[in-house]
Amino acid sequence: MKSSTSSLREEAFEANRTIARLRLAILTWGNASAFDPASGLLAIKPSGLDYDELTPDSMVVLDLDGKIVEGSLRPSSDTKTHLVLYRSFSGIRGVCHSHSPHAVAWAQACRPIPCLGTTHADQTAGPIPCTPFISPEALKIDYEEGTGELIVETFRKEGLDPLATPMVVVAGHGPFTWGTSAMDAVHHAAALEEVARMAILTYAIDPEAAPLPAHIMRKHWERKHGSGAYYGQP
Repeated sequence: MKSSTSSLREEAFEANRTIARLRLAILTWGNASAFDPASGLLAIKPSGLDYDELTPDSMVVLDLDGKIVEGSLRPSSDTKTHLVLYRSFSGIRGVCHSHSPHAVAWAQACRPIPCLGTTHADQTAGPIPCTPFISPEALKIDYEEGTGELIVETFRKEGLDPLATPMVVVAGHGPFTWGTSAMDAVHHAAALEEVARMAILTYAIDPEAAPLPAHIMRKHWERKHGSGAYYGQP
């Protein structure tokens, strides 16, 4: 177990350090986690620590029930949201929650981010969804767990595949992204921030800008992610 948790902590550490390097969060905001489905364990940033203070050994290791397996620090306050996503979205191995300003702006406006161009379509072939506000009842029961359940319910209602749309903005809160590794989740957070910024700039130029035509949107997504993808190296 020691060797597997060591690599898991290293992965989570590198992902959290990249959040700060890419300016996806400042101060102690934001967090990333790494999940190993073979062991059923995840490593996550400790709560309230500045990014410069982090080390691999400071990462907190938990099981999917939220029980601390290794680590002396309190895990991120968003841990229960991560846990819900790992339990609900099969195939993901990393989750990132950032506070990047342009993505947060869409969350605060409670609006999904429309697909206006091919840069967005390279990430997901459609709008980036926005959840409703969490209900008073769900918040009272468990705010962080309820946030995760809100994300899962939004994807269920909209018929979205979380592997094809690895990102969401939570109303009034901010973005959550996920991927095949912790670093993949952080890269999706960076892409989300950039397309959120581009959408704001586009609407500043033309408030009536139309979404990208569906055939172009689908082409760009398929060439990067589809069965016949030819973007990048084999």
